[in-house]
Amino acid sequence: MTSTDTQSSRPEGGKHARWLVIAVLSALLLAACMLGYLGWTSTDTKVPEAGYVALVLGVVFSLVVGAGLMALVFYSSRKGYDEPAVLVPEAESDPDDGR
Repeated sequence: MTSTDTQSSRPEGGKHARWLVIAVLSALLLAACMLGYLGWTSTDTKVPEAGYVALVLGVVFSLVVGAGLMALVFYSSRKGYDEPAVLVPEAESDPDDGR
């Protein structure tokens, strides 16, 4: 199959749909940023230092847990713990064996 065949087999609407998805997601990101900014600046309440310390500790703890879980995923994958189970048939016993 040549490159002209692959280009002609793609529907032209796919390019428009991709740009539409990008535009919608960009608009949602912009709206979330604006809402966050308005929520942050709409009040004159001061956050105590303990609040910032708790925020930093929460972020650090979340990052450590996430990194630890990702390390366990890579470890188990490399050691073969993620392989599907395999049924190992039992050895046939001898009737004279007395088992």
